[in-house]
Amino acid sequence: MVYVIRPLDGANPEPFVANIPGSKSLTNRALIIAAQRMGVTHIRRALHCEDTDHLANCLDQFGGLSVEKTADGYRVTRSQEVLTAPAQDLYVGGAGTPARFLLAFASLVEGATVITGNPRLSERPMGDLLRTFDRIGVRYECLRGPDHLPIRVHRSTASGRHWTIDGSTSSQFTSSLLLLAARQDGEPVTVTVENKLVSRPYVEMTLQMLNASGIAARATGGQSFVVEPGRPQQDRIDIEADASGMSYFLAAAALTRSRVVIPNIGRDSAQGDVGFARILADMGASVTFGANAIELEGAALKGVEVDMDHMPDTVLTLAAVAGLAQGRTNIHSIANLRVKECDRIHASVAELRRLGVDAEEGPDFITVLPGGAIKPARIETYDDHRVAMAFALPGLLHPGIEISNPKCVAKSFPEFWNEFERFRRHHALAPALTA
Repeated sequence: MVYVIRPLDGANPEPFVANIPGSKSLTNRALIIAAQRMGVTHIRRALHCEDTDHLANCLDQFGGLSVEKTADGYRVTRSQEVLTAPAQDLYVGGAGTPARFLLAFASLVEGATVITGNPRLSERPMGDLLRTFDRIGVRYECLRGPDHLPIRVHRSTASGRHWTIDGSTSSQFTSSLLLLAARQDGEPVTVTVENKLVSRPYVEMTLQMLNASGIAARATGGQSFVVEPGRPQQDRIDIEADASGMSYFLAAAALTRSRVVIPNIGRDSAQGDVGFARILADMGASVTFGANAIELEGAALKGVEVDMDHMPDTVLTLAAVAGLAQGRTNIHSIANLRVKECDRIHASVAELRRLGVDAEEGPDFITVLPGGAIKPARIETYDDHRVAMAFALPGLLHPGIEISNPKCVAKSFPEFWNEFERFRRHHALAPALTA
């Protein structure tokens, strides 16, 4: 199955108001926080996608915990102080964040819990979190190979109040520990990150959500974080728009020199991917940050040099945009993209070359050197939702671009193609685009 993209032939001067679903990162954190609270917690404006539904379904299998899907989110009900382990293995598909959060969460429940995933997730590293488990006394067994899923976790009393974690592979390990620290007894827990903490904004997001729920959590300078254990207090968690998801429509407007408004997210968002709008501004677009909306107007775009450590999920979007900009773009500090749903550094370069764009890759960088004509191509998506969505963008301007396996967008943005077509229809009767 492929998705055939029809180029736009015009740009409507009226802004397109995008329907961006709730943040995947915030929804995943909200589900864990709600599962730690006694009673009923409502998660509103949440994202329903493969990753979040996998986490919700897994949490629903613990004894004493119920997670129900609602029209705009989830209702989480906890009826037992100590949960019991599921009778069957917890399958999280390809969802890395839920897997890493569940490994820590499972240490708090009675019995033994097995977390497993699809073949790609079973290749992705879990060792940094497991080394911390070794140090603090959380018991587990790797059932197939060292440091990889499937992993069985036993109920354990974590020892000590000073935990350390290697931050150089994924920030998800640090967030997992912060969420675990919130449910310890007694004195505050300090989590210190060794080596470089990649994707720090995701950790800041975790701290913000813990504080909003009534659990005191803070950075203490450098790469140390303190959590004061407690129960979440808030019975309602509202989720803002997904900054990673909005990147595709900001980029669409930037490339087509049109206008877009993204509601339910603003200048104070803790999502690191909000910074993608600022990159587009550096490339030549006009961007306005409001309290509850972001607006962009496109223009001729030029290449940039940018450190993307704090916004890894928008690297593919930038790579696709850079292939249509004027001049060289250097994207660096992205080594952890090699252990995502696919090797995203290699995938971005391979698909740019497929389109006729010169691009180079290194251990932690991508260089894009546009200049030649864009060629018709069938984009390979590597079963990676972000490859599919990012490389749909050149098809707005150039004919003959098709997307293989378009259904893979269900992992984070199930309605993406409907929204993409709505963007096209908005511009259907517009004046012709100019170069």
